[in-house]
Amino acid sequence: MIPEHLVTPDRQTVTPQGQIIQPLIEGVRVRLAITHPDDRGDLCEVFSTAWGFDDEPMVYAYFASVRPGKTKGWVKHLLQADRLFMALGSFRVVLYDDRPDSPTYQKLNVLNFSDRKRGLVRIPPGVFHAVQNVGHEDAHFVNSPTRAYNHAQPDKYRLPLDTPLIPFSFAPTAGG
Repeated sequence: MIPEHLVTPDRQTVTPQGQIIQPLIEGVRVRLAITHPDDRGDLCEVFSTAWGFDDEPMVYAYFASVRPGKTKGWVKHLLQADRLFMALGSFRVVLYDDRPDSPTYQKLNVLNFSDRKRGLVRIPPGVFHAVQNVGHEDAHFVNSPTRAYNHAQPDKYRLPLDTPLIPFSFAPTAGG
C-alpha cells in the first residue's frame, strides 16, 4: 500500500457553476462565455458592455492563432490592457503580476479554456502573460486591447519562456 503522506488530494478549482475560485491578480477579470447551440449551429458572444468591460474603449481588435504545443509570451504592456477572448482550441493562459505596487505583486494565475469553456480575460498593464496551446489542433483567440497597435513603437515588452524570473514552466504536464 502507498503511504498516505505521499498521496496528494485534489483541490477545488471551480464552483459547481463552473466559476474559477482562485484569487485573481489585481485588475484581471474573467467572464466565462455561454455558447448557444441550435439546429443551425451555435452562437457565442465575444464582447458586451453589459459584462462590466466597458470602462475602457473598444479601439482595436485582431484574430490570432497558436499552433499545437506552441506558446506565445511572456509579454507585458505598460500602456494598454489586453482583452483576450479564447474562441477555439485548448488554451492555458498564464499571468504573472510584475507590478511592485500591486496588492497581488508576484502572484501567478493559471487559467484554462477550450471550445467547451470559452471566455474573455482582461489583463491589465504590467502583468506578464503567455498563451499556450495545450491541444492537438490550432487554437484561436481574439484580442481587443484598449489601445490600437503602434507599429513604430509597440507597447510590448518580452521575456524568454524559460525565464527564471517567473515561477512557471511550460513543460508538458501529465494528466491524472
